Amino acid sequence: MIKPTLLLTFLLANAALAQQHKAQPYAGLDARPIASLSERDLQDLRAGRGWGLALPAELNGVPGPTHLLEHAQALGLSEAQREALEDIRSRMTQAAVAAGADFIDAERALSDAFADGAPDADTLAALVQAAAQARGRLRLTHLAANLETVPVLQEAQIAQYNALRGYDVAGPCDAVPEGHAAAMWRRHNGCE
Repeated sequence: MIKPTLLLTFLLANAALAQQHKAQPYAGLDARPIASLSERDLQDLRAGRGWGLALPAELNGVPGPTHLLEHAQALGLSEAQREALEDIRSRMTQAAVAAGADFIDAERALSDAFADGAPDADTLAALVQAAAQARGRLRLTHLAANLETVPVLQEAQIAQYNALRGYDVAGPCDAVPEGHAAAMWRRHNGCE
């Protein structure tokens, strides 16, 4: 049996550690080779993955080629549509890998500038601008690929894609479940 004082000491020590960790949200990140990028970020960028950069298109009915191909069967894509989307994805991935490498290099330069001591204001401005431009080129690569998919698809396929991805699901304010009083349901779900 654990003595009450030992248990209390253990609980207080854990609470103190949890509070210390909570107060130090960046603890452990100082070991990153590039301060602003996690290992997962680096993997995604090197592979040309989307990194969430095309969300303005994706969430507004302009799907990207990769996710469309993942749902090819459910969308009833024709062979010609699949080939066109494969081509868009291939070109996008190739461009995204190159743009991602540029972004990684720009972020590495910015990180290294601080690791070597604080850069002067002009150097800092140039490094931040270079990183922003590299990220912008990367984002443009992904968003442009989303734009290319629209002419390949039928409107019904885009609507079906949105449904498959869960984007057209009615929110709690629009879809009162059967058997619930509408006014009470809306009030409990913050709709009023």
